[in-house]
Amino acid sequence: MKEHRQALYTALLLSGKLNDHLSEIDTRAKNMFFQLVEQMAKQEGITEQLKADNQMEWVGQLNSVRNQAEEIIYNELIFA
Repeated sequence: MKEHRQALYTALLLSGKLNDHLSEIDTRAKNMFFQLVEQMAKQEGITEQLKADNQMEWVGQLNSVRNQAEEIIYNELIFA
């Protein structure tokens, strides 16, 4: 924020609301992350059965979904 949105950063800092804003964004990002991972895993068919049958495949697919969810959050929430 300090680098990409300097005016907003300065305004929040001077008004004493920066920490509240950052805390709110953090909470929203965490909630969004867990929801996205759950939805995307369901869409991709990543199940507990896959975990039991082929744990390495399950880990790989879940890591891919987590990376995609992080990118979405960065683009839609963090850097927006």
